[in-house]
Amino acid sequence: MRETNSNKGTRNTRVLLLAVVLGGLFGLFSGTAGAQVITFTPPDPGPPYYAVLEPGFVPHTADWAAVVFLRETSCVPAGFNLLNVENIPAVFGCELNVEGHAIWKNGPPPIDFVPIQTVLRGTGDVQIWFVRWSEMESALADDVLTVAELSALPSLQVGSASFFKLTQQPGVNRPQGPGNGKIELNAKGTLEDGRGFSVQMREMGVDQQSTFRSMKIEFR
Repeated sequence: MRETNSNKGTRNTRVLLLAVVLGGLFGLFSGTAGAQVITFTPPDPGPPYYAVLEPGFVPHTADWAAVVFLRETSCVPAGFNLLNVENIPAVFGCELNVEGHAIWKNGPPPIDFVPIQTVLRGTGDVQIWFVRWSEMESALADDVLTVAELSALPSLQVGSASFFKLTQQPGVNRPQGPGNGKIELNAKGTLEDGRGFSVQMREMGVDQQSTFRSMKIEFR
């Protein structure tokens, strides 16, 4: 579960970049300056990415990895490198399976460019793809990960989460200061073979090199 310092640095930069991009979108499509809570249900297009993963950050246990898709997987370009994260503006043409809100310390852009918290909840079935971690490590070796590549992995298990909640709190603008951000994920649903699944993740200190991650994936 440990990451190299280089991977952590890349991920820390990505987390901040995503927060800034997401913050800009919330401010562009929602409310007025000074508002504290801004929903991104339509007309706001939501997060500018397909899945919750990036270089150095692929949620996993010792046995399984979980790729959480916030948008319809059938719409994701088969050859798009998911590790590139953002695909603006094409990503906004894919149906979003979550809704939520952002909380700002003072107000949305141009006042604050990073929210202190974003909360996403499933609006129906949020797809989560599970593959053996050993297979995922091999797939990540070339720094390219596509939907087509994931679909071809022998261990692939496709799940639909009937309950889904993702909370992200970048350390930037938080009262405790940098290094106190966190990511929390809770999801449960059904696999294509009829079995149930659950995913729980908690990561602290996401803005610094030192991190703690608790991850549990269960099939029933």
